Amino acid sequence: MSRGIKDDLRVALGTAVRAFQRAVDALDEAVAAHLGINRTDLRCLDVLIELETATPGLLAERLGLTTGSVTAMLDRLERLGYLTRSPDPADRRRVIVRPTASAVAAAMDIYGPLAAAGDEVTARYTAADLRLVIDYLDRGRALQEEHAARIRSLPRRPR
Repeated sequence: MSRGIKDDLRVALGTAVRAFQRAVDALDEAVAAHLGINRTDLRCLDVLIELETATPGLLAERLGLTTGSVTAMLDRLERLGYLTRSPDPADRRRVIVRPTASAVAAAMDIYGPLAAAGDEVTARYTAADLRLVIDYLDRGRALQEEHAARIRSLPRRPR
């Protein structure tokens, strides 16, 4: 039985998504190496720059890490000058983490040209097209998160 055009397009979409994921992975690897950090540290900086401020607990939640791992990571990133920690003025028992101006500048130097080129790519799509792409990415992200949780709950395979 032959496949239909929609089946062919679904296969092509799956292939394109896998290639896109590999390209994003290669970019992240290059950025982390350029900044002298590991990939988890890069994910932390990404979340922190997006949020502007966060507590270590929120970072642990967003990154799926233990609070102990986050403390060690924040120590590394603070030593490198990528973030600061200060007491929360509303609750001095809590710590607020912020990216430094140099971390934000480094991110802009690296990602600014990518964002500008991305603007050129998205300019060719209609508003309806962009809404469709956003919907696909949102649903795809939710699917990835759901299956990441499922996989984490599986027993570890013996080595």
